Amino acid sequence: MTDAIPAAATLRRRSLEGVLAHAWDADAFTASDVMGAVGLTRSTTIDVLDELVARGLLAEMPNARSVGEYSKGRPARRFAFRPDAAVVVGVDAGRGHVTATVADLRGHTLSTSRLAVDPERDSPDRRRRAAEATVDATLTRAHRDRSDIAALCVGVPAPVDRSGRSPLHHDRFWERMNPGFVDTFADWAPVVRVENDASLAAVAERARGAAVGVDDFIALLAGERFGAGIWVDGRLLRGAHGGAGETVAFDRVTGVGGAEGLAPRCVDAARAAIASGRLPPGSALASTDPAALDAKTVLDLARAGDAGALAIAQEVGGALSIVAATLGSLFDVRRVVVSGAIAAGAEPIIAAARAALPRALDLPAPEIVASPLGADIVSIGAVAAAVDAARSHALDLLAFAPTDARARA
Repeated sequence: MTDAIPAAATLRRRSLEGVLAHAWDADAFTASDVMGAVGLTRSTTIDVLDELVARGLLAEMPNARSVGEYSKGRPARRFAFRPDAAVVVGVDAGRGHVTATVADLRGHTLSTSRLAVDPERDSPDRRRRAAEATVDATLTRAHRDRSDIAALCVGVPAPVDRSGRSPLHHDRFWERMNPGFVDTFADWAPVVRVENDASLAAVAERARGAAVGVDDFIALLAGERFGAGIWVDGRLLRGAHGGAGETVAFDRVTGVGGAEGLAPRCVDAARAAIASGRLPPGSALASTDPAALDAKTVLDLARAGDAGALAIAQEVGGALSIVAATLGSLFDVRRVVVSGAIAAGAEPIIAAARAALPRALDLPAPEIVASPLGADIVSIGAVAAAVDAARSHALDLLAFAPTDARARA
């Protein structure tokens, strides 16, 4: 008898999880829809649906007859997931900014706030206060409060282990970037997740970017510095200290020489070419003020066909090809996604990198593509990760506990 009780509880849990998973992604549905998708009996299905309604995760809708979908016999009951039952929060705590997004349980944005942070006057305490203030302001804009949060995810430019903490760094940079955010927000949300920013870029690409349906890829944040979010065998890799994808190793890779991203590489290569006078005659890049030069100018000229800018893209693309080949060789991925703000204009560099990929690789070379998600990719990934966390833990959250459990609490 004692063995039967845990077995029954486990079976009930699986039934609840299966029905909720179906409901989370579905429009309005009936018990028959759930039976076909989840494989439960009618009585169990109806019982589980009623419990999920009582927990506040589902709402019962007007029946099928009232909306003109049923004409004979007893009308079917209709249900729908309640994305407004709680909110999730995604935070991009970058080096020079903190961006917070409040979204519903399906990840639809309700409000966003951004606060500039002076990296020269940064400290762990200031960063914590900035993150708290930005999240609070965003909740206010969404007309929600802390008690409505089901899950919160913070992305930081530092390695992050499975517990949400960053290892020590020789100049304490990682501790400043992640000053214990998992503790900062512990009283704000029942589920708090802290991740490396490139890892969240990978989450974003897998959810709605250039890697939907791809189980083996790398999201390469490629703006100011390279950062690699690694998705292998259908899951995110972190490593023992959260350092999977750290790119300091490129200091020792010939042809790359460091972790500097595509933007500074474009600027440095263009300034060197201007100073040496080696740009082709007639190139608009040659007449550009080197002090005012930025990557966007170089890439805009390259897209317009400027011969000098195309030569710079060719040079930078050569380094990108080595980065992609190295990562592809180490992790055997099918795709390297160039991500972040620079991706929108990076096609000349990506085209050059594709052409320069080494032909003598032991493994097939990864495909190099541009992300469609733009500068907000870490925020997108943070929201997606928070939604995943809310889905995984929804049945255990007090807000969605059975009525008697909430009363006891």
